[in-house]
Amino acid sequence: MTTPLGEKIKGLVRTTGPISVAEYFALCLSDPQHGYYQTREPFGSGGDFVTAPEISQIFGEMLGVFVVNAWQRHGSPALVRLVEIGPGRGTMMADMLRVIGRVAPALYDAATLHLVETSARLRQVQQATLSSHAAKISWHDDLAQVPDGFTLLSANELFDAIPIRQFVKTADGFRERMIGLDDDGELAFTVGVAGLDNALMPPTANSERHGAIFEAAPARQAVMLSICERLMRFGGSAVMIDYGHMVSGFGDTLQAVYAHEYDPPLAHPGMADLTSHVDFENLAATAAGAGVFVNGCIRQGDFLVGLGIEERAASLGRGKSLTAQQDIIDAVERLAGAGVGRMGELFKVLAISNTPVQLEPFRPVTRPVSRPVA
Repeated sequence: MTTPLGEKIKGLVRTTGPISVAEYFALCLSDPQHGYYQTREPFGSGGDFVTAPEISQIFGEMLGVFVVNAWQRHGSPALVRLVEIGPGRGTMMADMLRVIGRVAPALYDAATLHLVETSARLRQVQQATLSSHAAKISWHDDLAQVPDGFTLLSANELFDAIPIRQFVKTADGFRERMIGLDDDGELAFTVGVAGLDNALMPPTANSERHGAIFEAAPARQAVMLSICERLMRFGGSAVMIDYGHMVSGFGDTLQAVYAHEYDPPLAHPGMADLTSHVDFENLAATAAGAGVFVNGCIRQGDFLVGLGIEERAASLGRGKSLTAQQDIIDAVERLAGAGVGRMGELFKVLAISNTPVQLEPFRPVTRPVSRPVA
């Protein structure tokens, strides 16, 4: 099946030659005419995927508990910039604010809300979702536009949507994976000439088989560095949640999701969501190298259980019908459980701060040993 964006990319390749995976990734999501986030409603049962905040209010409530704890551990400052990058439909922030307003009204009063969102369409959805907090909210195209001040930042499923580069091991070393055209004029993977130094990869690079793929994400590192810079300038903590791995390695994690089903990455450009797994070891090393304190990186299930999701679920279910109670149990299992269709193991949570503070539910850790980052 061809798509308008697919035809546009084919024309680009015919004119200029093969394009990188990073360029293809960016076009699929952000092309002004045909990009996925410009033309489709990705979230919820009518979209292509369901994010954790859409599964249950409990997810955002646990993030609210985390933010209150972070604020307290930083000494309860009187001026707070509460920031979310990539706020989706505003659901997570609404659930966070409900908890913050209930258990820490002083924080709610002290905070101004700052949503970093480039989509005009999603901004309208967020305005409706957060209408009861309208007087406190500002929207920004970039984190750099958020006013100075102590910062508590959250980002859920942000980094997976930032483009990656891929490198394939060949007889001549690792070469960049590109997208060109096959003999039938259809989009196909090929190999370019740009290389990558083995020192920028895990130590097993020399022993990997030919065809092995290494994913590098300089754009993700740039976003992490901008978050770190802000924390170092103004103080605060950030929590980032995404699916990925805690140990850097080799493998092709580029994937597309179309109508809640996995789809070949080149099959429906502009119509399918395109993502890849997040290398949390690399992000943590990037943060440590920037001078911030890495509180830790743990599985989402451990994070939610440590913050009290089971107790909150029991409270929510009290007095409700058996069907409603089972719905709550199912939601908790999906968010915190392990196995196929559950998010507790695949999703990871990374927290960083400008200074060593003990944030729940993380335990004291030493800074990761930084290796060179791609």
